[in-house]
Amino acid sequence: MNYPIWDVAFGAGLLIALVAGLHVFVSHFAVGGGLFLVLTERKARRTNDAPLLNWLKSHTKFFVLLTVVFGAVSGVGIWFTIGLISPTATSDLIHIFVWGWAIEWVFFFIEITAALLYLYGWDKLDPKLHEWYGWIYFIAAFASLVVINGIITFMLTPGSWIDVHKFWIGFFNATYLPATFFRTAICIALAGIYALLTASVQKDLDLKARIVRWGALWTVPALIALPLFGWWYIREIPAAIFASARGPMPTATHYAFLAWTLLAVTFVLTLWALLRPKHLHLAFALLVALVALGAMDSFEFVRESVRKPFVIENYLYDNSLYAAAMPGDGGFTIDNLNTVGVLNAATWVQHRTITPGNQVSVGREVFRVECQACHTPNHYRGIHQLIEQRQWDPTTVHAMLSGLALMHNGVMPPFAGTDAERDALAAYVNSLQTITPNPATFTNGKLVFENYCSMCHQDRTDDMLFTSLAPDPKVAADSLKDLTILFPLMPDLKLSEAQRTSLVQWINTQRPAVQHTMNHPPANRPSPASEGGN
Repeated sequence: MNYPIWDVAFGAGLLIALVAGLHVFVSHFAVGGGLFLVLTERKARRTNDAPLLNWLKSHTKFFVLLTVVFGAVSGVGIWFTIGLISPTATSDLIHIFVWGWAIEWVFFFIEITAALLYLYGWDKLDPKLHEWYGWIYFIAAFASLVVINGIITFMLTPGSWIDVHKFWIGFFNATYLPATFFRTAICIALAGIYALLTASVQKDLDLKARIVRWGALWTVPALIALPLFGWWYIREIPAAIFASARGPMPTATHYAFLAWTLLAVTFVLTLWALLRPKHLHLAFALLVALVALGAMDSFEFVRESVRKPFVIENYLYDNSLYAAAMPGDGGFTIDNLNTVGVLNAATWVQHRTITPGNQVSVGREVFRVECQACHTPNHYRGIHQLIEQRQWDPTTVHAMLSGLALMHNGVMPPFAGTDAERDALAAYVNSLQTITPNPATFTNGKLVFENYCSMCHQDRTDDMLFTSLAPDPKVAADSLKDLTILFPLMPDLKLSEAQRTSLVQWINTQRPAVQHTMNHPPANRPSPASEGGN
């Protein structure tokens, strides 16, 4: 909230994904490809394989151009985009791990220097010295991965760092080791996949076959190991976070399925290339690389989405609000914003007071500060499409803003600000409507559920809505008159008698016979601010 808002019309998160996806795919090749170069050179020299050595020289040029040039530029692009889109999180990660970044930058300098010396040392340096430059490159590149991985995994599993703020406790967090092994396997697999690209254009069919077989020896075992390391990684994710990711908005689950599917396709395509090594064409090699890129990007989407609504789990929300007061943070928590208001706390806003004439424009500013980190008005995760699809009227929109902390199983931050600011945000969201909703027409029970309940509940017989309502239809319908009595954080949504009756009737056709009393909330992910913002 101390920084200006950078408007990205098609979605800030989508922009980061586009920039980071390609960079990560190249940067992991930079690690595995370094080991591939030095071991392939040793293999070629020991067997006096001159054709393989000549191919490796050209592969080194491809490697350096891709990793040192594109990799470095896209890495700067990541810093540029996250610094503008999520400046608070970027600043926090820099300050929390300042010495870690300093160490990584030293390794990165060594990595680039060694790569250039390795490239220009062909036929100019003693073979043993040349190999040593290759080893120096790989060690520095792998060390960079090891350092950055500690910072990235910290964002999901900071653990007791939240209480003690100790560097090494945050760095060596619960998911650090499995993620290190997982990413190392990816690096090795990509080394073989990228080798297929340059092998595919070789005219010497015997040489092409040898390179394809050698590359497959890197890719196939690594792909087999990935599910094991992935299983280890998932086991280290706290149960509440994992359950949240499988809730009413299971983005992580969907992308995980896509990732494993594309990984299996990559495995099959690599085996096919191995069976017909002399017939590998550039188009097929590019297909293998693109499928692998899709698999890796899907894994990165899983990593990003599983920790929602936080950038740093239980510490900093996606919208740069702090979950709880931390010594020396100087940031804004949900609780103090409910007192002072968003407009008084945010530095870069035009309005500090709300009047009937500026309510919508003030609401847009509240949207930019609190919602734009994940949503756009009309495009990626557009609010306009959401409210029109569900046909929420102004009263419903206002009610839903009071229950954000429960929506989608707790993957949204709670609203922070005064009641007047919530009214302004509701006015702005309602101004995006291009149709006149008529929710009174929703008297089909399933449709009522989909439009008003599915943000927090799932259409499953084990969901609390299905198992906890009273068995008597009249009693159950009456209990839905005031949702805040059932649980204070639920939205103050007022359904008509016909809607409540039809909803209960539909639920009774779905749920188990044994009923309980609804006296506790949906199983959302716990957070320090779970009682705030309402």
